[in-house]
Amino acid sequence: MTQAATKRLPRAARRQAVLDTACRVFSRSSYRGATTAEIAREAGISEPILYRHFGSKRDLYLACLEQAWAELQAVADEARARDPSACLGEVAAAYMASRARVRLIDLWIQGLNEASEDALISKALKRQIREVHDTFAGLIREGQGRGEVHAERDPEAEAWIFVASGLLATVDHRLGGLLGDGLERVRAERKRWLRSEEHAS
Repeated sequence: MTQAATKRLPRAARRQAVLDTACRVFSRSSYRGATTAEIAREAGISEPILYRHFGSKRDLYLACLEQAWAELQAVADEARARDPSACLGEVAAAYMASRARVRLIDLWIQGLNEASEDALISKALKRQIREVHDTFAGLIREGQGRGEVHAERDPEAEAWIFVASGLLATVDHRLGGLLGDGLERVRAERKRWLRSEEHAS
């Protein structure tokens, strides 16, 4: 996007364009490696204009966290509306297919490097990871209510395993395929474990 084109956008659209650019830059780099100068240049604006929308790189990172989670929530809502019984699998597949967008857990990994020194980033990560967990625990309970997830599975524990699986998948992606076909086997085993006896055949 050119600087002239960016200037012509309404304020809200210009802010969103800056945020989209920041998400791309963070996705291919890291929190420390990404700079506001790089983000502004790629967005086609000056740094002073960037700072009119976001007061700091941290503010941009936190906004990217919120956007990435909102996009994943939208995927979950669409999957639940389309086919509740396949919702968890669809969300996992959609998350892993989102190579053109920043992945939420990529941002978590970046933030973990900063959390010990930045209380605001630490607080934001704790809140969001808990929110993600609670969302998936709710989806698992819904599956139990429909008889699609074994009644004896602990939704709280299984949701943490779901989050951990996302971390594993992100590590695999960042290292260029560490697990080979092991990732698909992990997903298959998790599905087999969660499904109720009457759906396991």
